[in-house]
Amino acid sequence: MNRNALASIATALLALLLAAPAPVPAQETATYTVLHTFNGADGSTPYGSLISDGEGNLYGTTIGGGDTTDAPCQNSPYGFGCGVVYKIDSRGNEAVLYQFKGGPDGAYPAAELLLDEAGNLYGTARGGGIMPDPACSFNYGCGVVFKIDREGGQSVFYSFKGGADGWGVSSGLVRDPAGNFYGVTIAGGISNPACTGDGPPGTCGVAFKLDPQGNETVLHTFTGGSDGYGAYGSLTRDWQGNLIGAASNGGDITSSFCDTAVEAQAGALGCGTVFQIDSAGRFSVIHTFKGRDGGPFPDGWLAQDSGGDLYGITGNGGSAVSSTNLGNGTIFKIDRLGNESVLYNFAGGALGFSSFGSVIRDNWGNLYGATFLGGDMTDPACSATGGCGVVFRLDPWGRYTILHTFRGPDGANPVASLYMDQQGDLYGTTTAGGDPTCNCGVVFRINLELN
Repeated sequence: MNRNALASIATALLALLLAAPAPVPAQETATYTVLHTFNGADGSTPYGSLISDGEGNLYGTTIGGGDTTDAPCQNSPYGFGCGVVYKIDSRGNEAVLYQFKGGPDGAYPAAELLLDEAGNLYGTARGGGIMPDPACSFNYGCGVVFKIDREGGQSVFYSFKGGADGWGVSSGLVRDPAGNFYGVTIAGGISNPACTGDGPPGTCGVAFKLDPQGNETVLHTFTGGSDGYGAYGSLTRDWQGNLIGAASNGGDITSSFCDTAVEAQAGALGCGTVFQIDSAGRFSVIHTFKGRDGGPFPDGWLAQDSGGDLYGITGNGGSAVSSTNLGNGTIFKIDRLGNESVLYNFAGGALGFSSFGSVIRDNWGNLYGATFLGGDMTDPACSATGGCGVVFRLDPWGRYTILHTFRGPDGANPVASLYMDQQGDLYGTTTAGGDPTCNCGVVFRINLELN
């Protein structure tokens, strides 16, 4: 066939393609369901994300609620009760697996759990444990790492001492193939009055390792300078064994925004960092936030794709930054070379703003998360507090979609990151809303279906 004939066929095919109607995108329905409404006795204010055992059972923690008979739990800094570990089965029935008593067993769990191959649960609690340091007195202890076996028995795997080993655990745990656990604390370590964390100021936090016998090694002690401080959120362990996380503050403490504006409005220094601890234990800063590129307050729980790129959220910063405004926050990407880009600037209002968790990523590159504020700004249940938050999706082309707007009875003010099951359903928690007599939060599911 000669070139003229080929050209004629190509022209005809092009004409057919141009004449054909454009494909219509599949329509999607997001069905929101409340799986459980907390009433206080069974838990209150879930900060932690959910995990699953693969059989449809969900597990999580609440920072409050549960036992109020023990003295530390009657006057909790988080309301009432010292928190619980709970399970929701595939039929939506909730069971309390353990109620913290605020003593050596720990108090105020605020992160996701970890499930091992034998069915044991591991987690962290901000308070309780031993209390040799007066700095931990407001939490009735410096925090613990705990284990709950398949029979519901609770044991303390490690109790923080409040000194060089850290205190106030601000992450869940990640585990390597050898059975070692890794996490971060928001305080403890070296003294630096500039560092302000979840409690009295003065220490900057640590990154730690626990071996299978419960012996602790401090991997890095934050100084409050260029390395950051106040690490918040669980570490990510990549296929090379590197640990990656985020420090809420520190980093650039000299710029006009990250020094003066953040200090004046948030009582902190610096806009935060994303850091790495490699498999040899060497610490390095991957990115230092400046304000408009995100920060202050980047959170851990970073998502990572197969190419090594990282995705996360900052609670403030972005395009709305000004001398009087910390900004609404961003969704950011850091490539494997350390280059950072802002994928989305939260607009505030009905579109949501101010996130505390992070994003999760599906196999198609969609990012999912929740904002603490924004959404319905007219409903009396939410308008007085700046909105009850939203659940959103950001697709690979930068299109932002609201999947659900919270209005109070269905939940309010989510803090935790979302969880996605193998069917693509989303699960999450809210720290408030639900039962109006308790306002203790809910567990929810969002089913995404193509019509």
